[in-house]
Formats: sequence, C-alpha cells, structure tokens
Amino acid sequence: MKEISAGGVVYREIEGRKEVQLIQDRYGKISLAKGKMEQGETVEETALREIIEETGIQGRIVEPLHTIRYQYQSQVHGTVDKEVHYYLVEAASGTLQAQVEEIRGVEWCELQDAWMRQREHGYDNNDEVLQLALHKLGYEVDGQ
Repeated sequence: MKEISAGGVVYREIEGRKEVQLIQDRYGKISLAKGKMEQGETVEETALREIIEETGIQGRIVEPLHTIRYQYQSQVHGTVDKEVHYYLVEAASGTLQAQVEEIRGVEWCELQDAWMRQREHGYDNNDEVLQLALHKLGYEVDGQ
C-alpha cells in the first residue's frame, strides 16, 4: 500500500527577521506540519490544508523543498510505502493555534534556534527538509 502526505516549512518575516514554524507532535518530538492526502486533493492542496488545520496559519506555497520516502508497518495494511512532500510556505494570514487533537504545540522560531531544536529534538528525516528551507531563507547551518 502507498500513502501520500504533504506539509511544509512555514516562514514569516517580522521586523526584518525571518522565523519558521515548528510543531511539537503528540510524541513530544519537534516536527513540521503535515498530513495525509484526502480524495481529490493535489499534494499542494494537502500541504496547505494540513498547515491550516494543525497550526491556524494560512499560507502560500513558494516552491517545493523535498520529498521523503520510507516504509512503516501497519497492523491493518502491513508494509506501507510512505511519501511525504514538503514545500516552502510563506505565512499569509491567521493566528497561530495548535490543533490539540493532533499536536501538542506550535511556535515561531528564529532560524538558528529552529535548526538547533530540530537537531536536538526532531526526526532525522526532517533534517534535510529544514536545512533546505533555511538555506532558501538565507541561513546556512553549521558544517556547510
């Protein structure tokens, strides 16, 4: 079985500095807003819908960032081939508010802080996604 999800690295610019949105998922890990594609949606529509649902922020896709592929075991479907499409998304409107049914919290972080939090408390497969987004926003992570 194949499962497709989509989400994004959401950013905003406040008083000349850029910030990105990080969520804390239900397991306490740092992550990015994402979710499963619904019938009839494009991956872009899925990304924007999931961002609104999970964080309260309406965004505009700037460009694709990266697609992560992995497998996991489902009790119902067995081995599932998972594909997650990530986009760089500019915040357009809305009020930051976590969807408490799905995630523990959401916040805006300065770029350097976001990278440190991802490295310390995030999922390894999100490293490249966030690194690409930060690069496009003008921040180079250590070691580049």
